Amino acid sequence: MHSGMVNGILLARVPRPYAEDLVQDVFLFAFQKLNTLREPAAFAGWLATIARHRAADYFRREPRAERLPEDLAACDSSDEECAWVLGQIRALPEAYRETLLLRLVEGMSGPEIAARTGLTPDSVRVNLHRGMKQLREKLEREPRR
Repeated sequence: MHSGMVNGILLARVPRPYAEDLVQDVFLFAFQKLNTLREPAAFAGWLATIARHRAADYFRREPRAERLPEDLAACDSSDEECAWVLGQIRALPEAYRETLLLRLVEGMSGPEIAARTGLTPDSVRVNLHRGMKQLREKLEREPRR
């Protein structure tokens, strides 16, 4: 029920290949700490916070340099394009990139994003509107190479 939200939050912050493992890590941690949750109605927001912290932990533990794949020239152009667009979204302010990825990648509606992240529906609506505007401007300014 919440895996899409957790995946979207992680995609907004960490390289795509690591997001899947971190999703599992978030749920394992949440399961182990479930007894510390004071208000069951806050579960989705609590889970979102755990995901954000796990993403931050990833960057504290992982080296900043990444190796390029050996078969870089053989990459599927759609994969390259997805990676490029994801990079453009990650360059946006945090609030925008998270809500955009939850909407565009995970297919969540604004009210679903609000319910699962603990944001107000109005905040989600504003973040989606401003994020899409900034993304459009960014894509127009920086056409794909």
